[in-house]
Amino acid sequence: MAIEATPESLAARRQGDARPQSSSVGSGVDSRVTIVHGFAQTSACIGPLADALAERHDLVLADAPGHGGSRRHLEADLEIGGDLLAATGGHSTYIGYSMGGRLSLHTALRHPGRVERLVLISATAGIEDDRERSERLDRDERHATRLEQIGLDAFIEEWLALPLFAGLPTWARFDAERRANSVEGLAGSLRHAGTGSMEPLWDRLSEIECPVLIVTGSRDERYESLGARMASTIGPSARHVSVPVAGHSTHLEQPSRTTAAILEFLGS
Repeated sequence: MAIEATPESLAARRQGDARPQSSSVGSGVDSRVTIVHGFAQTSACIGPLADALAERHDLVLADAPGHGGSRRHLEADLEIGGDLLAATGGHSTYIGYSMGGRLSLHTALRHPGRVERLVLISATAGIEDDRERSERLDRDERHATRLEQIGLDAFIEEWLALPLFAGLPTWARFDAERRANSVEGLAGSLRHAGTGSMEPLWDRLSEIECPVLIVTGSRDERYESLGARMASTIGPSARHVSVPVAGHSTHLEQPSRTTAAILEFLGS
């Protein structure tokens, strides 16, 4: 499937200090920061992190393929999604949460010249075990089919009831914002850009040369382990930060602590 990647490929909104892209802040960190949300969210679901970064940076808040205003890319896999994201964000620091982290990771590997720095929140480099990956692919398909059967509103309720999101405060559910998505878009994302469909990237992580921050929540044991391993595999340019008293959605469960870690990284 060929999709032309242009700066208008993904729906995106701007927030913050709209200085020229080539300008610098403080120690020379690029002023543009592109943020990508997680599955079944939109660019309106970033929370306090966006407001804090907007005080010093020109933000590009992108809707991932199949989400929000980017509904036309229903069959975009993570590789194509990485291309679309690179075209939308340009030369930038990329911050991605969960699915957005997997998209940002693909952007960093496919378009290294456009990625100034990389922040991955509760992300993975893929499932290496063939059987486990096949089982996850089947689970993603079951979620997509369930979504098509019960509709968007009921699916969002079921999705947010998963143990993964047990720590989300009420304000961070973003129920109304999530309903800006469509059944077709989210089902396409599950089938083509879910973790089950992702080719594992562990053997390519050492190719990343830009500074990398990997953020996980101390209560999210699986992603804590994945985060530590990813940082170790990338090498000296990467570091792993564990946010206390946080689960999968660290930037929403512990926004102050997560934001502080990211601001320190951007200013280092």
